[in-house]
Amino acid sequence: QVRLVESGGGLVQAGDSLRLSCATSASGRTFSSYCMAWFRQAPGKEREFVAISWSGRTLYADSVKGRFTISRDNAKNTVDLQMNSLVPEDTAVYYCAAQPGGFRMVPQEFGSWGQGTQVTVST
Repeated sequence: QVRLVESGGGLVQAGDSLRLSCATSASGRTFSSYCMAWFRQAPGKEREFVAISWSGRTLYADSVKGRFTISRDNAKNTVDLQMNSLVPEDTAVYYCAAQPGGFRMVPQEFGSWGQGTQVTVST
């Protein structure tokens, strides 16, 4: 397991942008081999997949495609989530997750999680 620390959440208005960042304790050589993901959980709802980065590839949930961008810096061992054109439905606690190896998108398949950062989008 690795330690993950998210930052960058906050309260914004619809249409605004936010950038979330996740710092990891993984070493440089190890981090590059990790599948890194962002999930979110709204009150009363299950945790849902938002975006994944693995082996130079990315995948997005349909609800955020075209608005969110996941990026990773293997030199700094960080993964960011740029969120544009935010809507109230994006309000949730956002979690960074990590797991060695290839593609996965089910929360149960990730062994390391951050503490979460709150994103609130007002109308």
